[in-house]
Amino acid sequence: MRRLASGLIASAAAVALVTAAVAFLKAHVPAISLGVLYLLAVLPVAVVWGIGLAIAVSLASMLAFNWFILPPTHTFQLRDGANWLALAVFLVTAVVVSALAAHARSRREDAEQRRREADVLAEAAGDLLRGTELHAELERLAELTAGVLGVRAARIELGEHAHGVPIEVNRRRVATLLVDEPLDPSIARRFLPALAALLAVAVGRSELEAEALEAEALRRSDVVKTALLRAVSHDLRSPLTAIVAGADALASEEITLDEGDHLALVGAIREEAARLDRVVGNLLDVSRLEAGAVETHPELWSVDELVGQALDFVRSGADRIVVELDPDAPPVRVDAGQIERVIANLIENALRFSPPGSPVVVRAEHGATELRIHVVDRGPGVAASDRNAIFEPFRRGGPGGSGLGLAIARGFAEANGGRVWAQEDPVGGHFVVALATAPRPAVRT
Repeated sequence: MRRLASGLIASAAAVALVTAAVAFLKAHVPAISLGVLYLLAVLPVAVVWGIGLAIAVSLASMLAFNWFILPPTHTFQLRDGANWLALAVFLVTAVVVSALAAHARSRREDAEQRRREADVLAEAAGDLLRGTELHAELERLAELTAGVLGVRAARIELGEHAHGVPIEVNRRRVATLLVDEPLDPSIARRFLPALAALLAVAVGRSELEAEALEAEALRRSDVVKTALLRAVSHDLRSPLTAIVAGADALASEEITLDEGDHLALVGAIREEAARLDRVVGNLLDVSRLEAGAVETHPELWSVDELVGQALDFVRSGADRIVVELDPDAPPVRVDAGQIERVIANLIENALRFSPPGSPVVVRAEHGATELRIHVVDRGPGVAASDRNAIFEPFRRGGPGGSGLGLAIARGFAEANGGRVWAQEDPVGGHFVVALATAPRPAVRT
């Protein structure tokens, strides 16, 4: 409505200005020759507002020329019959010129519209096909589509929808366009099929990616199951075999055992049962970590308390451990049981891979925001290519162990907001636990 009102005002102003100019010039130029100047009013209106207003301006120009310029003025009668022919020629010329100008304007607008459509499709193709997540891209694509279709807002939903404009390719609905305004049919017929083709490719790619992820998840699940079966076959069967053999020996009436042999068998059964319990506990811990079901109960602890209690978990080789702690280290807010398990697993791993009799150093240092606990041994160290892989479940670095200790250490550390990594060290293996420091508690004086 505003556009029509502005067009009417501009048309009236154009006719008035040209009429004033003709009135000024008629004293110097034959009046009938000045009628062509009214084309200066017709052309801009035709280009900007179209042929409808241009024809109205043509008629108004003819009437104004007749009324104000051609004698007798202020009447629509003409003295010279030739003037009627001149006015008719002027009117036809004005209408033809306005039609040509409006057509040129329409072609220019159509070319501009097609350029916008091509730009939007190119941009959408780049976004959809470069790997952007499809659902995250739909909102932006809907905004671009609204601009092309000339509506205030639009929404695109994948698949069928009760309302809206179908976006189809080969008679298959890919998505639905939801708008609250009528669409230009010519633009919709041209643009929506191209958009549908892009969305179909993106949907197909997204489905393939989902299938690939599912296949990868199944593959990893098979790997974990295979590794678990291996762990069960070795780490569970070994202690079970020892327990069964010891129990059979104790229960056998054919074997005579003195008190020392009897106690030795009982001790072996207990040791193997404890080993079996640790393996089962490790499997349960890994299962909870991978499922994200680990709960933490953080409290304020000092590093010497955490390391001291972690040493109680170490089953053998405690005499080889050298502890170097910083008495000024700030406390950390963690689940003590889980962090003690982290430190103990790293120490046991260091004892397993270091030469017999060589020391394992447990050292603590702190910075502005982190407390770092280092576990250093004299073993072969970890190759750069394996520094991440060794933290995967069931990844064994050598004989012995279930391949779960380092995975559990990293999982518990991350559950408490910390980190664990292996770093290069010419001395041997070097693992680091980093925990966020907490403010020291206030001391009452």
